[in-house]
Amino acid sequence: MCEDDHAGLGRRALFVTGAAAALTLGGVTFASGAENPRGTQTRTVRGTLPPGSPDYVYVPVEVPSGVREIKVSYTYDKPSVPAGTAGNALDIGIFDQRGTELGGRGFRGWSGGARTEFFIRTDDATPGYVPGPVRAGTWHIALGPYTVAPQGLAYELTITLTHGEPGEAVRPVYPPERARGRGRAWYRGDCHLHSWHSDGRRTPAEIAALARAAGLDFINSSDHNTHASHPHWAEAAGDDLLVMLGEEVTTRNGHVVALGTDPGTFVDWRYRARDNRFGRFARRIREAGGLVVPAHPHATCVGCNWKFGFGEADAIEVWNGPYTPDDEVALADWDSTLVASTRSGSRSWIPAMGSSDAHRAPDPVGSPQTVVLADDLTRTAVQEGIRAGRSYVAESKNVSLTFGASGGRARHAGIGERLEVDPDTPVTVRLAVEGAPRCTIRFVTDQGVLFTTGPLPVSGTGTAEWHTTPANAAYVRAELRHETAAGPLPGALAAFTNPIFLGREQAP
Repeated sequence: MCEDDHAGLGRRALFVTGAAAALTLGGVTFASGAENPRGTQTRTVRGTLPPGSPDYVYVPVEVPSGVREIKVSYTYDKPSVPAGTAGNALDIGIFDQRGTELGGRGFRGWSGGARTEFFIRTDDATPGYVPGPVRAGTWHIALGPYTVAPQGLAYELTITLTHGEPGEAVRPVYPPERARGRGRAWYRGDCHLHSWHSDGRRTPAEIAALARAAGLDFINSSDHNTHASHPHWAEAAGDDLLVMLGEEVTTRNGHVVALGTDPGTFVDWRYRARDNRFGRFARRIREAGGLVVPAHPHATCVGCNWKFGFGEADAIEVWNGPYTPDDEVALADWDSTLVASTRSGSRSWIPAMGSSDAHRAPDPVGSPQTVVLADDLTRTAVQEGIRAGRSYVAESKNVSLTFGASGGRARHAGIGERLEVDPDTPVTVRLAVEGAPRCTIRFVTDQGVLFTTGPLPVSGTGTAEWHTTPANAAYVRAELRHETAAGPLPGALAAFTNPIFLGREQAP
């Protein structure tokens, strides 16, 4: 075993890759394996990253020819820090000989802080990493100092190369883009889920079983910063469950779900809002057939708060996992975007959705879930329904809503649609509910909450009607709220709908 030292960030070079500055340390070299074609070589590298280190630090590794497997393990210190001070957290991934260029082809895997070691071979790889040939050239281990303690972050990397003949390449098989649907119908889905291919603890098969138990018709894979899980979902899919493929693009300035991209699509995450690169990768998502969905925009975890704006968003994840105060803020913020669009006469608005963000037991899959009116159970049809806002969000399969507005010569509009009538035309708004015992119905408009009922009976079934005009309400959306224990604040959500717009569409 040979050792190297990066203490104090010696032998470093600062470079810019078209986005945030990154740090490249001194390289690690290995002897040719020609004299020992089936042997192994190991190198250990140590160093310390100070507070204020760049987001990404690269350790070049010169890989000779004839390598069958590359294996990397790492450790780092976790010193005690004062209350309220960030400790050490170090993420890891790797890029192959094709380089670390932003959006380039060199990406071979990322596990964040979920694993202490990984391997890559032609025929196999650790979950989160992409199998394939270990070709000669300069590979880069990517370190992501997520947070650094005041004392600095001391790390140790161990790189092992195994020489020999490569295994047989694995041909990826992906899930189909169609399941057995019911024609135009309401389909239930959870579009934000994590498997053991990132920081989840469930296999794709386990997630699929939980999705079926939760009454879901579709799901979307969204592991952090890797597409490595895509081929592993084929066996989990079936006629009764559509599995779409994606990624949770996890930047230091917020997370975005790439929803339903083409199989094998990788979306880079190594930029901040100040780098003006998000538009490029939002286009990358759309070019790959996906939707751009900012996730948990007001979450309080480090790097989770959304700072890129919503100009590129196809939808917004307003409700993420168990309903919490940051979801309440996200809901209010989204409602403000609806108000702004009606005031400006804009013809565009951003729909809302909800997902579980389930990682491990006891996180429930399908709570909440987005219920979408789609023409069929296909990737394209579900995406069209989400993009059009023909959807509502429910806490479970038990909650079902029917929401519509009618008026003026028997015209009718449903969720995400517009009731085209004159400003003073009487309009009847009606909501039918199942599966929401003791919940209160609220109708929310651009003027605020204008209608509230008493609690539904313990059966959870009931209806509410409200009469208004487009002059009084430019849009109306429904909320179901659980009873609150005390105080003036509303209870947690049981469900909410996207809006129905009232009145004739204004010229832009």
